[in-house]
Amino acid sequence: MDRSIEFHRFSTLVDSVLSVSREEMGRREAEYRAKADANPKKRGPKKGTKRKPKQASAFRVPGAKLPS
Repeated sequence: MDRSIEFHRFSTLVDSVLSVSREEMGRREAEYRAKADANPKKRGPKKGTKRKPKQASAFRVPGAKLPS
């Protein structure tokens, strides 16, 4: 059975990804995270910041009365 070059490339890629150990993946992820956290123009919540708790609204809490 003759297989295409795309299948061979995909198969090689999958084999190389699956051969990486958990420790190595953890190390790579930590390295990436450190580089991403150092970016001052990062979108979204920044590391080390705490979210403000949302205040309960009368529209979300059943049976609550609006403040006067």
